[in-house]
Amino acid sequence: MTLHLLLLVAYSLGLIALGLAIGRFVRGTADFFVAGRRLGAGLIFSTVLAANIGAGSTVGATGEGFRIGLGAWWWNGSAALGSLLLAVWIGPRIWTLAERYGFLTVGDFLEHRYGAGVRGAIAGLLWLATLTILAGQLIGVATILKVAGGVSIPVGCAIGGLVITAYFTAGGLLSSAWVNLVQLVVLLGGFASVMPSLLGSVGGLASLIASPALPADHHRIWQPQVAATYLALLVPPFIVSPGLLQKTYGATSAQAVRQGVGASAIVLAVFAFIPALIGMIARLNHPDLALDQLALPTVLVRDLPPALGSLLLAAVFSAEISTADAVLFMLATSLSQDLYRRFLKPDASDREVLRAARLAAVAGGVLGTVLGIVLERILTALSIFYTLLGVSLFVPVLAGLYVKSAGRVEAASAIAAGLSVTIALQLGGVPLPTPLTPPLVGIIAAAIAFGAASVARRFR
Repeated sequence: MTLHLLLLVAYSLGLIALGLAIGRFVRGTADFFVAGRRLGAGLIFSTVLAANIGAGSTVGATGEGFRIGLGAWWWNGSAALGSLLLAVWIGPRIWTLAERYGFLTVGDFLEHRYGAGVRGAIAGLLWLATLTILAGQLIGVATILKVAGGVSIPVGCAIGGLVITAYFTAGGLLSSAWVNLVQLVVLLGGFASVMPSLLGSVGGLASLIASPALPADHHRIWQPQVAATYLALLVPPFIVSPGLLQKTYGATSAQAVRQGVGASAIVLAVFAFIPALIGMIARLNHPDLALDQLALPTVLVRDLPPALGSLLLAAVFSAEISTADAVLFMLATSLSQDLYRRFLKPDASDREVLRAARLAAVAGGVLGTVLGIVLERILTALSIFYTLLGVSLFVPVLAGLYVKSAGRVEAASAIAAGLSVTIALQLGGVPLPTPLTPPLVGIIAAAIAFGAASVARRFR
């Protein structure tokens, strides 16, 4: 076992131990689902930011930096913009409703506005789609373990799945919030510590940006097609993601949501430059990499002193694990509250729902691991999730908050239109002019269908 791998094993065991210790304070579904609504701005900041910096934000975005240069900023930058809109627009408003009506999941809100049918449809769809993003995070974990210690991708996925399932199952959001705080310190501290050394290896930031060895477009942040693609793909999901919305449910107040999520958006926008720059460094130092998503782990193992390499390795590992537990949070709460309690056993006791949530977490961890072994690319897995999330939820959630007359027919029409148009464009390979993308056209179609259904209902 290499030193890198040994340190990651010890770190993983520490995360599991912390999660199990905090899990002892979980007394029911309110603690497991929304941490008893006791999270201040600081913990909201750390748990949201840790959830948002994952495999796509590190391994995937560095691979994009290797491939397209500074344009890779738009992966994390688009997520930051979505998070900022969540902080100042949607988050405080939906927290107020969640506190007033006792919502535990986004499904509770959807049923409150549109009825049980919409809740069930979204819960079933997202449970399947969310497995793809969990798979993406586990591919990231496996990639790190492969470079660090020669661990195979299937075994790496299994190790990642075991770690997150163990500590999340113990305490849900309450465990995750505190474990995420530790992970975030390691993550941000690790990247901040290694950047001076990495930039020094290529002569500094100015030399990197101006290097003639890089393709000309690598020096530009503004790459219209890249920006349009990522803005359409990532901004809507980061506003209405069930995992992020349910984390805001755990806040002590609407002000804690504004401050915590807003601060996370600002830090994420700054962080977005780091993987893009590391990808460019990898392009200079290792131009013949066979796979662009190996850029980050290759740099941390081959271009850094062992101590700094281990620190960055732990930082990236933290990023993948922290986002994966947020995904498991969506899976567990959606299955237990939105499907099991609502449709299978309405009279289930609090203890039974808590047990169902933990069993759902274990099932999600196993299925996500299997899917991670099948899917090979991180951004492929994540794109599936973000596309489905944006086109199915964006219009119903926003309309549910701001259009009082909206009902079940409008929501169902929006979901059906958004999904069908997006899938048709994706499968058909229809060329679209910039800035249009299949997810953006799908959201536009959902909004049109919502409006048409609303008009039709009024004239019936």
